Amino acid sequence: MSVVVTSAERLLAGPPVEAGAESLAAHTARLGPLPRPGTDFIAVVERSGLLGRGGAGFLVGRKWRAVADRAAGRAVVVANGAEGEPRSSKDRTLMAARPHLVLDGALLAASAVGAEEVIVYVGADHRAAVAAMQRAIEERDSATRLPIRLVEAPVAYVSGESSAVVNFIESGDGRPTASPPHPRDRGVAGRPTLVQNVESLAQAALIARYGDDWYATAGRGPTSGTALVTISGAIARPGVHEIEYGTTLAELVAAAGGATTDIEAVLLGGYFGGWVGADDLREVPLDPALLAGRGASFGCGLIGLLPGDSCGVWATARIMTYMAGESARQCGPCIFGLGAMAETTRRLAAGSAADGDLDNLARWAAQIVGRGGCHHPDGAAGLLTGALSIFSSEFELHQRERRCSRQPATARRVA
Repeated sequence: MSVVVTSAERLLAGPPVEAGAESLAAHTARLGPLPRPGTDFIAVVERSGLLGRGGAGFLVGRKWRAVADRAAGRAVVVANGAEGEPRSSKDRTLMAARPHLVLDGALLAASAVGAEEVIVYVGADHRAAVAAMQRAIEERDSATRLPIRLVEAPVAYVSGESSAVVNFIESGDGRPTASPPHPRDRGVAGRPTLVQNVESLAQAALIARYGDDWYATAGRGPTSGTALVTISGAIARPGVHEIEYGTTLAELVAAAGGATTDIEAVLLGGYFGGWVGADDLREVPLDPALLAGRGASFGCGLIGLLPGDSCGVWATARIMTYMAGESARQCGPCIFGLGAMAETTRRLAAGSAADGDLDNLARWAAQIVGRGGCHHPDGAAGLLTGALSIFSSEFELHQRERRCSRQPATARRVA
């Protein structure tokens, strides 16, 4: 069974992704004009059970309803394509290939919540996506009543967090701000603001065309629909795939050409997700609800395969160093906590552990949660806690004997 959804009614249907951005004329010929759903399209989205695709997995309909209840016709919709997650490329791929599907979703959301402006927020380093979305906006200039503008997001891990999105649009500072107020209450220009991931909006555009019952025709378990995933690491054909929720890791790996070597662990859901043992995950359905029941997270759909000859301590040290460097540097847990955790993990990986380093990491990872100015420290701490469990024997070897069980030439290879 192929795990890549090929239905003419799914996100990546249409011309080959490699062909570049689909024009408005081609998009309209293939899918028809922008739908005009009934008076309560939010109810349709709610019935569909559509989950947000930015990583947190909030119900999209509920999020729209919260903004609509506050909007009074003056809200703002932000199509969030910052995609600061390392190795994830699903959002930029979607925007570069299907920009008008994203704009359809953004305009439908604007109509549903009562917005008077749409902002497309795209990572500045995603050049193909920036160009495609800008051209698509220009093609829409005479066809829409709402103003649409593009803002290039700073290249930073935290820049896609909803309050950081609003902060950058307002002030040029792409760091999260303390809540309250939440963007749904006061966001861009002080107006209620819906910050929604671009894949979520594209899915909503298809639901508007085909209905909530159609959306439920994909998905093998409790979660309906399809999702874009990025598979990387020890895989023959890394890249973006559209899968049904409930597809197993083994099926996805097969569809991507197979693993290039034995797999030790899987980085699931991105850096805000965590490590999962490959044998534990192989036949588990990639369904957010089922994964949550196992203490794992689908997150942003990133699936990184760590080769069996790579060291989990080195891989974790690299991620912790990145997370410390990408902090907003606005609170003690980020400035001091993440820095200490990264330095200690690197010391363990390098074979120069100090007495008590492993115990300190476990203690700090527990202490830091919930104490930051935003959730960035929580994600780093969660990933480290999982690593200490999945790679426990390797961490203990690095602490006890100050050495790695892998060969030096391969010790630093990561997912």
